[in-house]
Amino acid sequence: MKIKKDMSIGEIVARWPETVEVFFRNGLHCVGCHIASFETLEDGARAHGIDLKKLLKELNEAVK
Repeated sequence: MKIKKDMSIGEIVARWPETVEVFFRNGLHCVGCHIASFETLEDGARAHGIDLKKLLKELNEAVK
């Protein structure tokens, strides 16, 4: 399964723990907070000023 922008950050981390490093490297350190359980990847990237396309590419490469 491919990681998509409408998935919650919490769901991504739960299914693919190896993505935590990618989130941290991109400045998204909220992977363990309660907001991550319902915040989508798109919302999180926007809120933190992160390039969504770049983040999606890195996340999907990490889970290959």
